[in-house]
Amino acid sequence: MTEPAQSYKSHTRWVPLFHFFALPVLIINVVVAALQWNQLRTGSSGWQVVVAVALLVAFFLARDMTLTAQNRVIRLEERMRLASLMPDDMRGRVNELRPGHLVGLRFASDDEVVALSKRCLDGELKTAGDVKKEIKSWRPDYLRV
Repeated sequence: MTEPAQSYKSHTRWVPLFHFFALPVLIINVVVAALQWNQLRTGSSGWQVVVAVALLVAFFLARDMTLTAQNRVIRLEERMRLASLMPDDMRGRVNELRPGHLVGLRFASDDEVVALSKRCLDGELKTAGDVKKEIKSWRPDYLRV
């Protein structure tokens, strides 16, 4: 099955079971537990609120840890790619690129990644979003978290 084309407007990844089932269920669970505690005011119902909030926090922490690991891999991949594509005079500046720059640059084609990197290093592009908006030839990434 071929993947749909990606662009700045369509590159966000939605995982239906994660975003549209698990997250809403956990949020509703917090609300239901809070409503029950408000009615009953027992230690048990209070504890259910604590557990419901803990589950929701764990859900977000698991997502955050996964994205952190993904971003570390992206930083490594993009530094290696840039080291092979950049001219000698720029190669030594690869480590000056911020993680957000590298996250955005991963979508840039080999033909434009060096020019975009220079703009990042010159301070013209400050965030991953700034970089992504400037990409003309999008390099899709379908293996994202």
